[in-house]
Amino acid sequence: MACAEQDSSTMQLPYYNEPDFTPVFIKNKAEVASKIVHTIGDFSFLNQDSTLISQQDIEGKIHVANFIFTSCGSICPTMTRNLKMVSDSLKDEKDICFLSYSVTPWIDKPYVLKNFKAKNAIENPNWHFLTGSKSAIYQLARQSYFAEEDLGFSKDSTEFLHTEHFILVDKNKRIRGIYNGTLTLEMQQLLADIRMLEEE
Repeated sequence: MACAEQDSSTMQLPYYNEPDFTPVFIKNKAEVASKIVHTIGDFSFLNQDSTLISQQDIEGKIHVANFIFTSCGSICPTMTRNLKMVSDSLKDEKDICFLSYSVTPWIDKPYVLKNFKAKNAIENPNWHFLTGSKSAIYQLARQSYFAEEDLGFSKDSTEFLHTEHFILVDKNKRIRGIYNGTLTLEMQQLLADIRMLEEE
């Protein structure tokens, strides 16, 4: 799903405008603004150090988002390990951020997230574990990141959010890739796609 059919002369990543993740390929960069209307909405959440992180912190940067909770015993540990492989490869690059939003923010207070980050030996200063209002996180997840691929806007904020997806977002807050965070192989594709976005 993350791979696009490309020939080497026109290699580019698609854009995603809709919750069903239909890829949109645009050859002429001048057309992007008019054809790709969806961007990640404004947000403001506390990170593991109780520092407020908002859309201003990702302005002009590439970022990867995912949704986890620290007490998850199923897919979250695998997702965190896999994203750490990507993060470790990019930890010296200030223009690439990782945002892990907690889907149980009433449990995952900043100090809990700080312990989780330490327990997983995550040293990248540009990887933020975020907590705050449940409704704000769930709304951002579903309406901005299309976090539950085939559901999009249909769920209400009371239904639990759990997804294995990593979402790649470009410097202009447009979605450019979706990956299965439980698959190590897809991390190689994610890393390659980040490199491609750096060249745009």
